[in-house]
Parts: sequence; C-alpha cells; structure tokens
Amino acid sequence: MADNIIPHFHNTGGYSSIRIGAREFQCIGALPPFDHPHVFLDLGDEDEIVCPYCSTHYKYDAGLTAGQAEPVDSVWRADAA
Repeated sequence: MADNIIPHFHNTGGYSSIRIGAREFQCIGALPPFDHPHVFLDLGDEDEIVCPYCSTHYKYDAGLTAGQAEPVDSVWRADAA
C-alpha cells in the first residue's frame, strides 16, 4: 500500500496557470462529474508542465507544501467529493 497520497488538482476555475507545491501529482481537469481521466504528471527537473488532456499550465512553487495550490480552490480531495 502506498505511504503517500498523490495530490490531485483541477482547473474548474479556468485559471491561466496554477502554482503547486508538488513535483508529482494528478490532474483531474474539472470537478467531477466533468473531470477527465486522472492523469499522473511528474515535473522531474522542470518547474512547469502542461496537462495533455485539459492544457492546464502547472508551475512548481517551493513555498507551497505538496498538497497546496494557488489558487487554493484548485486542490481536490476525494474525501470531500
């Protein structure tokens, strides 16, 4: 069983970019039931990545913790659904 929870982010708000504190995460596109397949993205050594499904532009921000995002309403938690 996994020791870590992979953060999930969405762009229901239609933001031009989202700052995140995780280098590995899943993009779900929009809030369910309008989400796309949950895509695992890995920044590797880069500080930016674009989701291949919804074209959301994510930017790594070392000032945020792994489960945080700016804007804050871009964080999705399965237990909150």
